[in-house]
Amino acid sequence: MSSSRLTSGRALLPALLSCLALVPAMAGAATHLEVLADDGEVLVRQPMPEGEGWCLAWNHSVAGFPVLDCYRHRRGHMVLVRSHQPDFAAGLGHVPGRGRQTSDGRGGYWIEDIDEPVPGDRYRLRVGSLEVDHRLVTATRKVSLSRLAAHEPVTIRLHDEPAVASP
Repeated sequence: MSSSRLTSGRALLPALLSCLALVPAMAGAATHLEVLADDGEVLVRQPMPEGEGWCLAWNHSVAGFPVLDCYRHRRGHMVLVRSHQPDFAAGLGHVPGRGRQTSDGRGGYWIEDIDEPVPGDRYRLRVGSLEVDHRLVTATRKVSLSRLAAHEPVTIRLHDEPAVASP
């Protein structure tokens, strides 16, 4: 190895070591569920630790009953895990090979074990009117997206925010 290459390698060592010093702080990165308007404004921001879940709920536009698509944070990714549908109304139904259908005991059904990763850990939604009332539901919170952005497109995403390294 030439002495100039060795010298330049030694010059990079302090920079590399300071980058590595950030790794433990970055490991504490927080993951959030976010709803973004088209202009990038954050409409909803909710901590979403590994293993936690949420549902997107709405009232079916024809039949009016509530429908749920439920997701979970799994190993840094957004995964559709189950869906609740109170009946086989327009646009609803179980697709063979995509989860398994079980009764909810009240005339409707759950599609369980869908376990479908959401591409890019985000999806677009055109939020419905207050009659449709798209809602984001977590264990601790229910937010009406229709009150925030009726008739507007939004992006729902699972987003890692690196922890800020302390000096």
